[in-house]
Amino acid sequence: MILGLSTHTFTALHVLISLVGIGSGLVVLVGLLGGKINAFWTGLFLATTVLTSLTGFAFPNVHVTPGIAIGILSLVVLAIAMAALYLFHLAGGWRRAYVISACIALYFNVFVLVAQLFKHVPFLTALDPTQSGPPFLIAQVLTMAIFVWLTVVAAKRFKGTSV
Repeated sequence: MILGLSTHTFTALHVLISLVGIGSGLVVLVGLLGGKINAFWTGLFLATTVLTSLTGFAFPNVHVTPGIAIGILSLVVLAIAMAALYLFHLAGGWRRAYVISACIALYFNVFVLVAQLFKHVPFLTALDPTQSGPPFLIAQVLTMAIFVWLTVVAAKRFKGTSV
């Protein structure tokens, strides 16, 4: 049991929240690339991405895992994104800080998604069962490269105002 839910139910809830965060984050990223911001999708992305990290901390662990480290880093960049957006209203350098931190938070979720795919999808597990070989490394480096490129483009294009 985790927070009064069976482990299976809690895991399913965590995965659902994560997938909603990734999906809404991709919508937000497309908006940023187009120079726009949408209050609904942005709020959904930020809330579900925070919840992804918080629910991830509830899983029983005896030591700090890579997932916990990513969760902590994600909450730091999400705090920057939310401050830039809701406290500083994207004024001056806060506009770029928002774009970069939101993109990093989305990347962290996608990074974990790739790791989970290699762990749970039989074809990918067979390619690299330890998640330490070339297939996993190539997938993660490509994911990072794509996100770096998208973040740079979004930071240059987004000139929007606060939600």
